[in-house]
Parts: sequence; C-alpha cells; structure tokens
Amino acid sequence: MENYIDLNKQTWNNKVDVHIDSDFYEQESFINGKNSLPQTDMLALGDVKGKRILHLQCHFGQDSLSLARLGAKVTGIDFSDKAIAKAKELNNQLGLDAEFICCDVYETLNHITEKYDIVYTSYGTIGWLPDVDKWANVIANALKPNGKFVFFEFHPVIWMYDDNFNEVFYNYFKSEPIKEEYTGTYANKESEIVNKTISWNHSLSEVFQAILKQNISIEHFEEFDFSNYKCFNDMEEFETGKYRIQKFGNKIPMMYSIIGIKK
Repeated sequence: MENYIDLNKQTWNNKVDVHIDSDFYEQESFINGKNSLPQTDMLALGDVKGKRILHLQCHFGQDSLSLARLGAKVTGIDFSDKAIAKAKELNNQLGLDAEFICCDVYETLNHITEKYDIVYTSYGTIGWLPDVDKWANVIANALKPNGKFVFFEFHPVIWMYDDNFNEVFYNYFKSEPIKEEYTGTYANKESEIVNKTISWNHSLSEVFQAILKQNISIEHFEEFDFSNYKCFNDMEEFETGKYRIQKFGNKIPMMYSIIGIKK
C-alpha cells in the first residue's frame, strides 16, 4: 500500500488555499469575530475559559482559534504543514496565544509536554486513521485525570453510501483501505484540485471499544439526524445551520458525539 500519510498530507496541503477562499469557511467573518464552532460542540465543551485544550486534526485552525478567543489555552495538531503555517499566521494576525504543532496525530505525545483538561476532535477526522486504538491511546495519555474528551464525527452510516447516496457502496465495518481519486472538495465542489486519498471506515463499536480500553468512561453518547455542515451532495437546510440529505430526510443518522472522562 502507498504511504497513506504522505498521500493524504499532499491532498490536505492542496486543499488549504481553496478552503480559505471558500464560502464554506467564511474566513472574512471568522477574522471579524465569528465563532466557527457549532452550537452542539459548544454545549459539549462547556465553559472553556482558562482550560487547556488539545485540538487534534485542527486543519488551518479556525476552531482552535475560536476556543482561544473564548479564553482557552489551546494546542492544535495537524499533519498538514501548509495548514499549520496558516493557523500560526492567523494566530498572530488575531493576537491570540494558541500553539500549533505540525505532526501526524499518532506522534502527538512526542511533541507535547503537558496534560490537558480537554481533548477535542471533530468532523471528518478518524476516517484518515487506520488504527483507532492508537488514536484513543494518544487521547488518554494527553488527558489529565478527570479530563474530558469531546468528540464529534460524521456517522459511519453516512460513509457507507456512494457520493450521491444512491446505493450502499462501502462496508460499515472497517475492511480494506478505501483508495480514491477525485476532483473538488467539500468546501468547493467546483474546484479543479485533484485529490488522491486513502481512508478507513470505523464502526461505532470499534470507536467505543477503543475509548473504553483506555480507561475513559463514556458519560454521554448522542446521534443526530442532521449535519452541522453542508458538505455532502444533495443536502438541504431545513433549519438555520442544520442540513440533511434530501432523499433521506430525518431517516438516517448523520453525526454522533461522545463525551468521555479520563479515570
């Protein structure tokens, strides 16, 4: 198999400029003070003022910097050097004190020297990782005792379908790596950038077991019949900031969240 990190890193490096310029990320509004975090995530995170937060797979830093604006001391991790460079640039531009580290998520513990009150990761993250046990181990070892893990992700049912939601195309359970080549990106489907990726589907049971094996108690689990983002094909906004696949309506789960506490 090709080196999945190198292949995926190149794709995410290519996406950075397109994403920054897209309507999806509303970069101008963000710079002018817009909080990029969805309300669902804000409720789960709670009052972050004064909290040390490790944000895994942070892309170019909007959510990390939104947390910093709220008074958190944030460290953002991402394997895209171009995204991290942009995050650092934004941090300086906005006069914030977030820290950004460029590394593979599995290497996080080699780059941090403290324990965190909260580890946060969200939306389209674990599909890029072949081993969620290693991922959960990073989370557990980065958390303080009684620290909180906040995780939001697209539901694995979504990843079973083809791009146009016409048929069940992929396995719900982890199987062979999914190799794809396509143009465009969720933030700008008309973009001509070419993406070559390797990813994996992870079932809920796989994720739950990985977390529980790390002595993190799951305090809350929730499934949502909507997405906070208009990032798939054939979506409609049925309430402000809430989107569904038109042909499915509220019949399938689109996101889930886990809140865990390190014992």
